[in-house]
Amino acid sequence: MRIAWLLPAVGLASLGAIEAGPVAAQEPTLGIDSSYGCVVCHIDHRRAFLSGVHAERGIQCDNCHGGRPAAMTVAGAHGGRFLGRPSKRQIASLCASCHADPNQMRQFGLRSDEMAALHTSRHGQLLERGDDNAPTCTDCHEAHLIRRATDARSNTNPLNIPGLCARCHADAARMAPYGIPADQFAQFSSSAHGEALFRDRNLAAPTCVGCHGSHSALPPGVTQVTDVCGRCHALVRDAFSLGPHAEPTARGVISGCTACHSNHGTERVAPDAVAESCGHCHEPGTAAAATADTLETQVHEASHRLEEARAAMARLEAAGRPIADMEQRYRTAFTAYRQMALVQHSLETETLESLALQVISSVRTIDEAAEVAAEQRWEHQLLLIPVWFLALAVVVLARFRISESREAPPPAAGDGP
Repeated sequence: MRIAWLLPAVGLASLGAIEAGPVAAQEPTLGIDSSYGCVVCHIDHRRAFLSGVHAERGIQCDNCHGGRPAAMTVAGAHGGRFLGRPSKRQIASLCASCHADPNQMRQFGLRSDEMAALHTSRHGQLLERGDDNAPTCTDCHEAHLIRRATDARSNTNPLNIPGLCARCHADAARMAPYGIPADQFAQFSSSAHGEALFRDRNLAAPTCVGCHGSHSALPPGVTQVTDVCGRCHALVRDAFSLGPHAEPTARGVISGCTACHSNHGTERVAPDAVAESCGHCHEPGTAAAATADTLETQVHEASHRLEEARAAMARLEAAGRPIADMEQRYRTAFTAYRQMALVQHSLETETLESLALQVISSVRTIDEAAEVAAEQRWEHQLLLIPVWFLALAVVVLARFRISESREAPPPAAGDGP
């Protein structure tokens, strides 16, 4: 049986012999391949494979599955060291036969330690125990249609990673045996990180693998949370390290950032909720509670003043006044306010008070400019009152004259000049 009509005119020759265990890919050679028998039954897999990155490098079916692709019968094609459908553990070893080789991965700028990382992960540990609920390489990367992470259609594109993890972790029945809640994806989607990723399309926003790792997937330990968050929030981490919470975090007494912000929810603490957040650990009437009240007062006051400044600038613009200078002052105030968000993690109330005064000072100038503009507008309107009266008088006089002319009797017939 000839199947040349199923194949492209120029193909890739089969790569190397099949050895025991995972099949090692060898250097591809170009040539005419008019007898590639796998496509007789598996044309769908072959079509998907040809759209992926492995096909670009000359990988063929037998490099992963073994067998004799030149054979035109099922028995012949599945002969030799035919692997067929590998198990999850076999898949990991099979992928590692290339991806754990630095010499093969170096040329593509890819890491070669994924297999070692998988062994340290919770997923890898479960796989070693024979737990088929645990994912292997093809559960995340697909088996045949493997796209680059930069491809928006790829499972491992940043925008798709949370949904990929949610395939398992949002399945309550699947997570129940491990005591893992199934609401992480829902929490993440509405979190500050989720909004930055999904709403703002900020690909720098962390996904699941940003905090847990990809192949080495594990939740951070209690003492590691601050360092994990600090990879992005370096200034917050530095401020936190200067405060009184750093030492108990290092001892594992508190969980650092997640003590206030939670892990997957990563909600922002509102300016008027600072004391309430601190109250989860600190009793009312204590020195810590008093510090929390001071923090909330300063942060909330600065936030309220910024809102007033935005409203004042809107009034100035509506009055037709130039606001370029006021915008600069607002940016100065906003910068000081953002610095307050950093300093409050160190609980340095004096520095926080100084920044709050900077906000208030800059905002006061904007408010005063808006008040002056409003007064001048009212004075201008007062100066127009005589003009309004004069215009009204002219209108009344004109109407009176028109009315008189209409009421005057017409001249008698025959009257001449």
